[in-house]
Amino acid sequence: MSQPGNGPLIVQSDKTLLLEVDHEAAPAARQAIAPFAELERAPEHVHTYRVTPLALWNARAAGHDAEQVVDALVQHSRYAVPQALLVDVVDTMGRYGRLQLTNSPVHGLVMLSNDRAVLEEVLRNKKITPMLGERIDDDTVAVHPSERGRLKQALLKVGWPAEDLAGYVDGEAHPIELDQSDWELRDYQAEAVEGFWHGGSGVVVLPCGAGKTLVGAAAMAKAGATTLILVTNTVAGRQWKRELVARTSLTEDEIGEYSGERKEIRPVTIATYQVMTRKSKGEYRALELFDSRDWGLIIYDEVHLLPAPVFRMTSDLQSRRRLGLTATLVREDGREGDVFSLIGPKRYDAPWRDIESQGWVAPADCVEVRVTMTDNERIIYATAEAEERYRLCACANTKIPVVRSILERHRGEPALVIGAYLDQLDELGVALDAPVIQGSTKNKEREELFDRFRRGELPVLVVSKVANFSIDLPEASVAIQVSGTFGSRQEEAQRLGRLLRPKADGRQAHFYSVVARDSVDAEYAAHRQRFLAEQGYAYRIVDADDLLGPVIPDVGTDTEGEPESERHDPSGGA
Repeated sequence: MSQPGNGPLIVQSDKTLLLEVDHEAAPAARQAIAPFAELERAPEHVHTYRVTPLALWNARAAGHDAEQVVDALVQHSRYAVPQALLVDVVDTMGRYGRLQLTNSPVHGLVMLSNDRAVLEEVLRNKKITPMLGERIDDDTVAVHPSERGRLKQALLKVGWPAEDLAGYVDGEAHPIELDQSDWELRDYQAEAVEGFWHGGSGVVVLPCGAGKTLVGAAAMAKAGATTLILVTNTVAGRQWKRELVARTSLTEDEIGEYSGERKEIRPVTIATYQVMTRKSKGEYRALELFDSRDWGLIIYDEVHLLPAPVFRMTSDLQSRRRLGLTATLVREDGREGDVFSLIGPKRYDAPWRDIESQGWVAPADCVEVRVTMTDNERIIYATAEAEERYRLCACANTKIPVVRSILERHRGEPALVIGAYLDQLDELGVALDAPVIQGSTKNKEREELFDRFRRGELPVLVVSKVANFSIDLPEASVAIQVSGTFGSRQEEAQRLGRLLRPKADGRQAHFYSVVARDSVDAEYAAHRQRFLAEQGYAYRIVDADDLLGPVIPDVGTDTEGEPESERHDPSGGA
């Protein structure tokens, strides 16, 4: 056991770390453990972190060693640190880098080992051997260059993450400079760029509204090379283009759009995930885009949404510098390890509330409003098949007057009403006399409606999941969520993120979730809220009657609704 102290941290044998937030040394402890511990929960007084193998390997890839990790735990712990945990930390971090990928002047890409037993172990793995070439000597084996990414994925899965020292090609040079005549890079943005560039490839995690696009632009200026930018949808891509034209030396002619509408390949090309994953005759047609230029940098916007087919494409791009941008590395499919091995480790992470405390994102009040379904709605729900229940309770007509009352409460504040079911959105559009934007809405119409909303001509927009990602609506200060993609934490984070752009008058943002009590709607809501709770956003739960006065349901109890067609399409139907 290590010696106990009087620190703010309680280190437990199950690898959880409890941080007492109000302790005077809590900020120093938080900074010390952030590189190797993942935040799990952040309620008012005690935050819970967990030490995982992936987090430890992330720390090793970022240049931290086991001695630093052990010192941080011992220095800040209130009680003796379990000796078994410290041993496990050292052993786990020691697994990283026993295998290294590097370039040999004679043999090209090779895998070296400083532990022959480990090399022998992986050479006998039936999934790994097809990626390897000839055995060069006892400690070296050739690697097929096209397998660099897939090999890193496979090695991570068997618990021997490789250190990739094979380097990067510079790509085709293209001058890009930041135009900071009327703005300047914030300190945390500059730190994020330096962290990424020093590491070569990896992920930058910043809250929505904190300027991830500017981090991307600064990375492009650092690279001074042709750049491929992958985004969630066409509207997001055009926002990137506007920002790049406004903030850098790039002109409109230097930036191409590769989407369902256009196929432009220019020194800087912005492509949607959807067009990248579209198949024709069993093949991905957009693979040509990766080979069309000698790209020096590839940027993955909203990297937590990276579709599985793009993972496979990314495994072929290991010689290119890769930057992932995201507000959360939470993936509902559990593929965080693939982000680590194929895009790179986390190079920079800023807690949402820290950025808020600096005034760079708006403070937010999160409220869950619970409504009671009518007797008829409850009977229909109770007798429905399990797979139908969420749609029925999420689309309960009881929610419509509640939404109307919330909007009345915030009259004059730009508001978004967000849902996942088309019939429900259409009903809300009629009830609120507001336009509806969903997957089938043409890009031109979407952009016109978003522009009118930004100018204040439209006080309310009803939007589907197409507005979850990368849509810059800084004026929005109220969001009302009526239904979601089941229990998706990342979706909850993105929806709150629509409100976090700082307001010109400094006012607070308001995020409402309208939830049907005594149903799976409430269960999914609790799961969705987990990530935001981890970031320190506490939800108040109120009864619709208490908050808004007695609610009289609209006539009719028809809760039929079809799931939005792009439910499983991360590009939002662009």
